Amino acid sequence: MIGYNIIRFMYYRRVILSGNKTVNLELSQIIHMLEDNGTFVEVSKNIIEKITDNLHAQDAVIMQISADGKSMHAIAEAKDVIGSKLDVEDISQCCLCSDELKRTAMSTASDEEKERLALCNAKICISVPITINNVKAMYLLVMGDTDDFAGEDKVIEYIKDVAMIIHSIAQSKVINNSLISSYDVLQKILDNIGSGIIVCSKNSGNILFENDMASHVTEVRETIRECLEEVFQNKDISGHIGTPMERYNTESGLWFEVRFSELKWIDGSDVVVATAADITQKKKNQQKIEYQAHNDFLTGLYNRMKCEVDLRKVIRRTEKAGLKGAVLFLDLDDFKHINDGLGHQYGDILLQQIAAGLTGIPGLRGHCYRMGGDEFVIIIEPEIYNELSKIVTNIKTLFNKPWYLMETEYFCTMSMGIALFPDNSVDVHEITRMADVAMYEAKRSGKNGYAYYSSEVENSTAKRLDIENNMRQAISNEINEFVVFYQPVVNVNTQMCTSCEALVRWDSKALGFMGPGEFIPLAEYLGLITSIGDYVLEEACRRCKIWNDNGHPDFYINVNLSVVQLLQKDVVENIKRILDKTGVNPKNIVLEITESFAINDMQRVMEIITGLKKLGPRIALDDFGTGYSSLNYIKQLPLDIIKVDKTFIDDIVEDDYAQAFVKLIVDLSKTIGTKIVVEGVEHKEQFELLKSLGVDYIQGYYFGKPVPANIFEEKNLEGRLGK
Repeated sequence: MIGYNIIRFMYYRRVILSGNKTVNLELSQIIHMLEDNGTFVEVSKNIIEKITDNLHAQDAVIMQISADGKSMHAIAEAKDVIGSKLDVEDISQCCLCSDELKRTAMSTASDEEKERLALCNAKICISVPITINNVKAMYLLVMGDTDDFAGEDKVIEYIKDVAMIIHSIAQSKVINNSLISSYDVLQKILDNIGSGIIVCSKNSGNILFENDMASHVTEVRETIRECLEEVFQNKDISGHIGTPMERYNTESGLWFEVRFSELKWIDGSDVVVATAADITQKKKNQQKIEYQAHNDFLTGLYNRMKCEVDLRKVIRRTEKAGLKGAVLFLDLDDFKHINDGLGHQYGDILLQQIAAGLTGIPGLRGHCYRMGGDEFVIIIEPEIYNELSKIVTNIKTLFNKPWYLMETEYFCTMSMGIALFPDNSVDVHEITRMADVAMYEAKRSGKNGYAYYSSEVENSTAKRLDIENNMRQAISNEINEFVVFYQPVVNVNTQMCTSCEALVRWDSKALGFMGPGEFIPLAEYLGLITSIGDYVLEEACRRCKIWNDNGHPDFYINVNLSVVQLLQKDVVENIKRILDKTGVNPKNIVLEITESFAINDMQRVMEIITGLKKLGPRIALDDFGTGYSSLNYIKQLPLDIIKVDKTFIDDIVEDDYAQAFVKLIVDLSKTIGTKIVVEGVEHKEQFELLKSLGVDYIQGYYFGKPVPANIFEEKNLEGRLGK
């Protein structure tokens, strides 16, 4: 485009060359039309009217070439003399026009040219081509009615200069129209983009453009403007290019990502473009992914990965501040029994209830983690370390209460290990392992207990690994290292040994002789107890038959059934197989089930006990009083014997509560037709008191420790026991 300043320079050049002030003044008037805001047709008509007046021309016209380049028509004419006659003429036939300025006079024209001039009632025609964007688009035709019209060179130059001005105006209008058109198209495009867009001047910060979303959506507009204000205040525009800002709108709850870029605007100026995209769903997806990565999907607690991350931070902070913290490692007791007995869906419900219970303990919300299966970890941060003892008590209390599954009470206890940091370790994996080691020590010592990590516990763990390895080998080798001992059960009134309890011992070739407390919890934990239990039952049945066949037909043996055995789907069939295999009289076998099993899933327990009783054995409820069963449970179960746990007997001589409890059970047994056996009797005073309370049978060291079959037979099967 030839700008206004170039045209002005051209004008002054004409002044110097021509010296014609009149022509120059006329050209000056036309040059000023460059600033006219009218349409091209309007401005062009004004120009050619001035040409006609200034040159005393017959007419002047601007002809526009058609898009196909085959015809042209008048778009502006000074006096409406020639335009209509040339509208439909083919350019190739219009011999008055050419690719350059052409002066056609009647006196020198060809016959065809004379014919064209005659059509226009003209004696002479000056035609000048006008190009737009380097393409010939129009012609300026100026007609005279005398032969000497435009005879001077200065007139020709004047017409050429006017054509140049028309070219400049046309080029400017095309560009301006393109800009307007481009701007309109751009706005329509940007209005349909799902982001807010604001364009502002890089130099001043003034807003040049806002799309529809930025104009009408309040939170979008406020977010972009807030970010732009921050960028311009810091005067670090380039530093924010390519670096998005994330903003959260509290009122709408939406997240936006604001990005910045620099570019040339449609008018050529430097601008900053700020776009705000709604990334709320992206944020939600990220949060969901993060939640899934750090949380246990079942319980909603944090998971193992999150535990390691958090514990590492807490240990670092605790050590730096010279404070203390702790890791609590919990494992549920006999969870597998509930899971197998009720089904995994109810096991999952129990885990959810336990998770809710733990987080409900003051100070533990946000600090509980499910490590997998039925294992949980709790991090005690230094801020609540002084409450450790209280927290441990609250956890024990939580597990002293029943959980409700299938509208029934179920009891599930836990064993917990505690390791301290930085005292025991400052390594995440090591401190967790130590708490796990202490947890097993607690499990070995009894249910619903806890133990602190110590070097003694560590040594015990090393021993446990030896026990585990050797136990697996012993079981795979026909269980021949396990032996059955027998402890007498004595009639209180006659002091005669009427039965005994079969108790397993392990005579390990590698580790030596071990009592049940050293390996039974581990066997249960490892799932090996079923093989051992079946072996003990078979040996006891075989021994009972021998004694029955050799002069003691009414003598019977009590055999403990582990919870794992009882939860086997084929438990009744398996026991029938053993009874049939040994040929023992089933009535001389008493199957003992633990209280914790009896009170969980009453319907299933009833089905199992009913099935077992049909085989002939009697049923005893073992460890009564250690669990949480109500008297109502005892009334529902078809029991033959109730065995009161030794914990009630240890201090019964001085403990009024223990005496009242035993008396209550004795009275109940008479009502429901069961016999009472009291375990753990070691002193004469205990024996005399229990006798006075009406207890039927006594078992304990007072009458004999568990011994091998041959020794038991010598001491107890020849009649009256003496003291």
